[in-house]
Amino acid sequence: MGMLDAFAARVAAGAQVRFRPAGSSMVPLIRSRQSVTVAPVDPTKLEVGDIVLARVAGTTYLHLVSAVDHANARVQISNNRGRVNGWTGHGRVFGICTAVEDVARPGAAAKTVKVGSSGE
Repeated sequence: MGMLDAFAARVAAGAQVRFRPAGSSMVPLIRSRQSVTVAPVDPTKLEVGDIVLARVAGTTYLHLVSAVDHANARVQISNNRGRVNGWTGHGRVFGICTAVEDVARPGAAAKTVKVGSSGE
């Protein structure tokens, strides 16, 4: 289990987490080792541009929502450099990034939920 998988499990259980992901695929939105805050999310509220902690084809990413298909309860996940990771179901979207270096992400807080309140 990788670092992101461990954080995804905690968020899926209802915890808000803070961690410092490494990598450059989300620059300039998230730079390597910047502190991020991720909270459980209501996936029906997701929009293009939201940063989510999600599993796509067996790999967990902290990447962008690049397309939404609410009719089929899924979102497309991509990095900030144009690479599409693929589509994933709402049940595999664990959380939304609510802050980077303690700076709130616009609109993200309104999409968070307490576990058990999303109907899933």
